[in-house]
Parts: sequence; C-alpha cells; structure tokens
Amino acid sequence: MLVQGQEAATMRLNANTLLQGKKVVLVPYTSEHVPRYHEWMQSEELQRLTASEPLSLEQEHAMQHSWREDADKCTFIVLDAQQWRAQPGSAEEGCMVGDVNLFLTDPGDPTVAEIEVMIAEPSCRGRGLGTEAVLMMMAYGRCE
Repeated sequence: MLVQGQEAATMRLNANTLLQGKKVVLVPYTSEHVPRYHEWMQSEELQRLTASEPLSLEQEHAMQHSWREDADKCTFIVLDAQQWRAQPGSAEEGCMVGDVNLFLTDPGDPTVAEIEVMIAEPSCRGRGLGTEAVLMMMAYGRCE
C-alpha cells in the first residue's frame, strides 16, 4: 500500500491522503463525490443493506461535511484502481465504486474501531475490491 500526503494526529485530517493498492485507490470523501454517492443511495437495495434512509442532495452534502469534520470518523471513497490509472487527470467520480469508513467507537481507546465498506457499483462486486479496501483501512488506522 502506498500512502501519499499523509497527515499526522487525528484521522479526520485525511484531507490530503491518497492510499493506493493493487485493485483500489482510496481518496478522501469530498463534496465533488457527493452527487455520485447520492445517486447510489437512491437504490432501495443499498438503503436496505446499509440501514440508510434516502436523503436530499442538500442533506447528503451536509452529511459529507459533518463526517469530514468529525474526529471519530474517517471516510474514503473507493476508486477502481485500474480505471483510475487508465484515465490520469480525469475526474475521480467516473472511477468511484464505493466507500470505506473507520469509526472510532471508544473515546478512551483509539485502538478500538469499526470498519464498514460498501461496494455500490454492482458490476464491481465480487472482485475483491471491498476486501482490499478494508485491509488498507485497517493498515491506515493502525498507522495513525
């Protein structure tokens, strides 16, 4: 795993962090990702699987902002590495396949956390992208 631009201290400071694996690239969840993420979350299947309620686009932007500022959450968008590398300089939104989150669950013990992954693009499921994203997030959380 290659880590570029890693920030120190708290995990919410992953604004300049890019994690590269063999199958996926993890990038911080920014406002530019929200429209595509919002499209995914209109799916009844994804709502059921993630125990989520549908949000308006404005609510999704507010959620992205609050998660970015929250010191006990760390969210990355999962990109298909093959597609991302084939289209250098193009918008990340076209390479998005899901997200991965790290939630610090014990304020007194920063070594205790929960990881969640969602591969939202049906055509990208079953290819090991979620597995690699989780392993990368575990390694990232351990480094922080």
